[in-house]
Amino acid sequence: MSRILPILLLAGALPLPGAATAPEPSDTPPSTVRVRDLYPLITTPAMTAARDFHVRHFGFRVLFEANWFVYLSGPADGDGRGATLAFMTPDHPSRPPGAEVFNGEGMLLTVEVADASLLYEKLRREGAPILHPLTDEPWGQRRFMTRDPAGVSVDVVQQIPPQDGYWERHAPAAR
Repeated sequence: MSRILPILLLAGALPLPGAATAPEPSDTPPSTVRVRDLYPLITTPAMTAARDFHVRHFGFRVLFEANWFVYLSGPADGDGRGATLAFMTPDHPSRPPGAEVFNGEGMLLTVEVADASLLYEKLRREGAPILHPLTDEPWGQRRFMTRDPAGVSVDVVQQIPPQDGYWERHAPAAR
């Protein structure tokens, strides 16, 4: 049973220890899919270092961990649960088909925060790699980028007012 329990937890058949379960809405048609969680699962031999990076720099906490898998949750802003993120090693037989070892290309993890400047200074002091400096973008984001040990580029953004007229110039075409 000890090897089956993590699989049941990951598959959603059992709740994670300490996780609250949402009540089933009675007015939802049975054919409607109700998503309980949505998170990226990054396959990497640097699982432990990636875990430590997100715990240290972003305040994530470990919700579940095995020697081949770690499931993290970030601190909530307000009354929400917070973002979730998972890493797994490439050598475990439960790795789903198509979950090749991540090579650092084709993925950007965006983390929205209340104060990007404060986090930027914290990560610089702590020696995190900075791929893109703190920048105020004309579309209304203050942002910078770092990279975790798994090779995931992390785009840290804070919503700020856009430059006057920016979105009027980029309005979608009328339907």
